[in-house]
Amino acid sequence: MKHNWPFLVLSALVLALLVSLGNWQLARKAEKAAYIAAIQARLKAAPVAVPAAPDPVADQFLAVQATGRFTGGDIRVLVSTRDYGAGYRIVQAFETGGRRLLVDRGYIRVADKDAPRPAGDATVEGNLHWPEERDSYTPENDLAGNTWYARDVAALAEALNTEEVLVVARSEAPKSAHILPLPLDTSTIPNRHLEYIITWYGLAAVWVLMTVYFLKRRSAKAKQ
Repeated sequence: MKHNWPFLVLSALVLALLVSLGNWQLARKAEKAAYIAAIQARLKAAPVAVPAAPDPVADQFLAVQATGRFTGGDIRVLVSTRDYGAGYRIVQAFETGGRRLLVDRGYIRVADKDAPRPAGDATVEGNLHWPEERDSYTPENDLAGNTWYARDVAALAEALNTEEVLVVARSEAPKSAHILPLPLDTSTIPNRHLEYIITWYGLAAVWVLMTVYFLKRRSAKAKQ
């Protein structure tokens, strides 16, 4: 046995590392579940008035309600949804209480992209959002064809002359015949930590079995 102690020390260190990684993922799973639960609670909360100076961090996902009117043209943001397929998000300026905000009114089919947008007075209920959708792989927006590939709040606000405040509608009254609200949800937030937990603990179990097998083989050879 004394000849096996270096291997046993190494094996114990590797096992401790694998178990610690599993424990870490276990903690991360609980943290992610709490994070998602907090977002869900905020998304479903009773709406309040839009803050005078919304903060992109503190007010992310805040439920709000505003009454006013949609004005001017709109911006079409290309989107592919699990339930409805490819289409566009319609983003439009919304005047309320002397302010101009951005409102993501929701999804419209490609076939309906040129359908008239309902105008006039409306009440919008939704959630504040500052999405980070642009990266190095995102194409440049086709401004001439009014096709955008990401919701860049600063760029949208500049194009529609609004505040850099985006409300993603979960409902609007009166309803639009062609636009379907796409409320924010947590379905796109991954929580795959259970897979990682199984992986690390599984590797730890395999390592134990391999260690026992190796020791038994060495013991058998020593007796020959």
